Amino acid sequence: MQIDIVVAFFMLGFIARVLKAPIDFPEGLYKGIILFLLLAIGLKGGIALNEYSTPNLIPQSLAVLSIGLILPLIAFPILVKVGGFGRDDAASVAAHYGSVSIGTYAVAVSFLESSGAYYEPYFPLFVAILEIPAIAVGVWLATRDGVAIQTKKILREVFLNQGVLLLVGGLLIGWWAGEARSASVMPLFAGMFQGTLALFLLYMGLVAADKISLLRQHGNFIASFAVVMPLVGASLGALVGHYIGLSQGGTVLLATLGASASYIAVPAAMAVAIPTANQSLSITASLAVTFPFNVLVGIPLYAALVAWFYG
Repeated sequence: MQIDIVVAFFMLGFIARVLKAPIDFPEGLYKGIILFLLLAIGLKGGIALNEYSTPNLIPQSLAVLSIGLILPLIAFPILVKVGGFGRDDAASVAAHYGSVSIGTYAVAVSFLESSGAYYEPYFPLFVAILEIPAIAVGVWLATRDGVAIQTKKILREVFLNQGVLLLVGGLLIGWWAGEARSASVMPLFAGMFQGTLALFLLYMGLVAADKISLLRQHGNFIASFAVVMPLVGASLGALVGHYIGLSQGGTVLLATLGASASYIAVPAAMAVAIPTANQSLSITASLAVTFPFNVLVGIPLYAALVAWFYG
């Protein structure tokens, strides 16, 4: 399986932390990197949307939206009946696995571009669409017993959190500006994307190694779930991608989105919507297991399986 060069930075960070090397990664730099990646992905997708928007985008977008609604409904009963989780914890983890990881998506894009594979250039639209529905389903699952919720506060956190706002904002700016008016800023957002992604993965390697110890507290189930659920999500994403007529590369990306788990937008929203849930369960599963699994094994695996299917 091919491993992209940026993934090597993730491995460097992970190994450095395991060896207790004194790498001090400033939190401010990490926040700046997240801001950059969200805007860069949104801008690139918006520019493509300006050029390639077609009526087919509407049914495609609705089909993609269904992934974010279905995956939490698959994860929730597994977490409750097999894992023995309470309703709040299960709903919170399920919401994380119905939403997407912008970092995992960026690695998948880098993987495809390094191999010269084509994918639909307006794909960030689908990333933005998948950020929100799982949060709504997670809140519904947690409040089916009639527990009161702070609707206004939750809606504000869902739609105005950093991940959704910057991604959608970048998408709209790119769509409005088009290629010509975006030319002055793209040397920054396009030219520095790979290097910034490498720094992001270095940090994520450090974080993943830190979270490994938490797996001992939560048992083998959460580790198993954090590997099996991405495979379920990838299968659903690939099926939907093929059904709506995406290219081979686009199907790989949609499989990757289905396999990923949020650790930016959803944790903030769930902290407001379900404050009684144990957020460390979700973060441990998504960052200590699912993210490394997708980056090191999942993305090449999804690409190989999709290539076999299309071949």
